[in-house]
Amino acid sequence: MSDTDTPKQLLHLVFGGELETPEGLTFRDLNDLDIVGIYPNYAEAYKAWKSKAQATVDNAHMRYFIVHMHRLLDPETAS
Repeated sequence: MSDTDTPKQLLHLVFGGELETPEGLTFRDLNDLDIVGIYPNYAEAYKAWKSKAQATVDNAHMRYFIVHMHRLLDPETAS
């Protein structure tokens, strides 16, 4: 398989935790963050995010996020 056959790797991090307030972005306890994983593309990250978000839907303070790591690693080509 050549490099042209392999899709470009665009790493995404999925993580979450309980927020101090449902409308905020400050976590209650950084030691309790749930690092779900790192995924090779947005579609795989979205599946993991959706699964975790749906599993914690009854806790209004719990939030999960997708971080576009590829944009942090190479900001000049962030698209």
